[in-house]
This record gives sequence, C-alpha cells and structure tokens, in this order.
Amino acid sequence: MNHSLEKLRILADAAKYDVSCASSGLERKNIKGLGNSRSFGICHSWASDGRCISLLKILLSNKCAYNCIYCVNRCSADTQRASFEPEEIAEITTEFYRRNYIEGLFLSSAVEKSPDNTMEKMVKTLEILRNSYGFNGYIHAKIIPGTNASLIDKIGFLADRISVNIELPSENSLQLLAPQKKLKAILTPMLHINEKIQENRDMRKHFRNVEKFSGAGQSTQMIIGASNENDYLILKSAQYMYQKFHLKRVYYSAYMPVVSSSLLPVPSAPPPLKRENRLYQADWLLRYYFFKADELIDASSPFLDLDFDPKMSWALRNMHLFPMEINRASYEELLRIPGIGVRSAYKIVTQRKNAAIKFEHLHKIGIVVKRAKFFITCCGKYYNNIPFKPEAIRKSLLPERNDGEQLSMWT
Repeated sequence: MNHSLEKLRILADAAKYDVSCASSGLERKNIKGLGNSRSFGICHSWASDGRCISLLKILLSNKCAYNCIYCVNRCSADTQRASFEPEEIAEITTEFYRRNYIEGLFLSSAVEKSPDNTMEKMVKTLEILRNSYGFNGYIHAKIIPGTNASLIDKIGFLADRISVNIELPSENSLQLLAPQKKLKAILTPMLHINEKIQENRDMRKHFRNVEKFSGAGQSTQMIIGASNENDYLILKSAQYMYQKFHLKRVYYSAYMPVVSSSLLPVPSAPPPLKRENRLYQADWLLRYYFFKADELIDASSPFLDLDFDPKMSWALRNMHLFPMEINRASYEELLRIPGIGVRSAYKIVTQRKNAAIKFEHLHKIGIVVKRAKFFITCCGKYYNNIPFKPEAIRKSLLPERNDGEQLSMWT
C-alpha cells in the first residue's frame, strides 16, 4: 500500500497543471452499486494550489514518449516517474469514495509508449470501476490525440465527460513547443466525439434504453502565456470550437513557468493569472450573452483590457448605444448592460409586463446598480438625475490609484 501511496503522490502532483475538470450538471442515479453523480456538483476538497476540487485528479502515468518543451512530464525531463495499473486506480478510487474523500474521478495520462496503448489502459480502468466495482460516480476522462476511434467510442460510454486538450491555440505554437503533436490530430477526435454525441442523442429520442455517450459533453484546455498568441486569436479559436464541436467548456490555464527554455517565459516570471481571468470572463460572454469574439476584441487591439472586464470594456467603447431604457430594451440588449446578468435580465423582462421598473426596484431584481447606473435610464430618468457624461463615466470606473484615492466621476 505504501508503494501505491508514493505513486499516488507523484501522479496526483503531475496532474495539477490540467485545469479542465469540473462537475458537469449530469445526474447519474444509483440503481445498484457504489455512489452516484449529482447534477449540482460537489466542492469539498482543496488542491495544494488552492483550487476547489471534488474529484480524484490523477494521471495513469507520467512516463511520456513525447517531448513537449513546456511540460514537466516531457521525456527529457529529470523527474520522478511512475505508472499505475488499471486495477490500482480502480481500487484507490473506490476506497477514497467510501471514505468520503472524493465523489468522482478525473483521469488523464502522459503518452505511455503510444496513444492507443495509453487509452487501452484507461478504458480497462473505467471498465473495472463501472463493471467490477459498480461505481456510479462522476468520471471525466482525457482522450489522447491520435487514439483509434474505436477506443474513443468505448471510453465515451464509460465516462460522463471526455475531453481532448488542444493545449496551444495555433499550429505554429504546436510545431515550436510540441513538435510531436499536430493540430489535425487534436481536432479530428473532437469532431468524432461531437458526431458521436449527436448520434447518441438522436438514438435516445427513439429508443428508451440506449446508454449515454459522454452525457456531460466534451471540453478542452488552452495554455495561456507559454506561446505568443494574443487574446484575439485565443478567443477566435474558442469561438470556432464552440460552434464546430459544441464544446461544454474551454478552460484557460495560465502557464506556470516551471521549465527553463529560451522559447518559454523565464521560471521567475509570474503566471498571467489576470489575463486568464479576463479570458474566462470573455468566454462567458461568448456562451451566455450573445457576444461574438470580434465584438469584444479585434486584430488592431488584440489583448483584453486588464483594467476593465470585457463587458465593461465593450460598453465603454460603444457609448453611442447607451443609455438604454430598462423598461424598453430587449432581453438581448439588457444582457449587454454592465451589472445585468442572465437572471436579472429575465426578471426585468418578466416584471415590467406588470409594472414599470424604477431605480428602487433594481437591487431586489439582482442588478449591480453601481455598475449599471451609468448605462441605463428608468422611466426616462438617469440615476439620481445625474447627467450622462461618457468621459466622466470612464474616469469613475477606473481602478483606484496607488495612493488609494478613487478617481472622481465629476472632476
């Protein structure tokens, strides 16, 4: 058991750089066997880097045949190596579940020998968990690019979510930093998974007992800051993948400089966490707020504003569209107003059918008034009857200065 714990320490630590694991909104009922998957997710464990997790996040192996320059598990790296057998992971997962340490499994792996060899072990692991242990908990499995489609089909019926990491947003970066990976080899399984999911959904409409194929969909991850792509290219790539492959999520991982190379940021450089945060905010606008990448950012100014979130930045660049009358703006227009979210926009549209909405109602609806007040009118009036001055609004919304003073809106 001590030997297994040592391997667990090595391979759990090696998996921490993959951020694309999350509870999915999938419900799996426990008819018989061990555990279940709840749609509301579970967040009772914490990773060593502070991330809240609920899954046993682990690599099958870190003995990699590839030599990606940015990766700590590349074949030329001087690091401790370990590999699990499928039976070991299945046993550890079920034992951890029984002790209430976890409620699911996130399983990935380095490319051990070949993509097919690695995926065969992952398939066997999930087969043992599902069939031998009767494990019904949530499972997210990584697909190795270059894997045979038949193995993808097998693992898709065993896992709740599957994903293929694109890693870097362009073919040029892959050639430079991960020469053994090809963009086509990454996008091909994404397309196959999407087609298989759609086919499976159509089958389940006509036949009652058809098993779900990756019921929680697929996702991917892009590393931010390891290569020189700008935010415009990253968001355009994400938008393409959402439209082409119907991904549930694109995860953005700020590169942690842990490898010394002239092609990478120096190890002493901090990870671009604020940039990662802005990309997540922009991604949210793409998925839920009817924005397009070209509206949020363009080739002439290809990086997101670090002072303002993408929605606020867009509003400040398009002041000719404001103020919007909150009692007349369409649902889509309301979603573009800073401080108004999906739920509050729906509440506005619903409530104003019965009576006009006034400023005193906004807090109850859930609107962030300190942000929205600069961009709306209620019943034709501005907030506190303050005149609408675009330049003053921009100054007021700027972050605090180093001396702690807030720039005044009226100076």
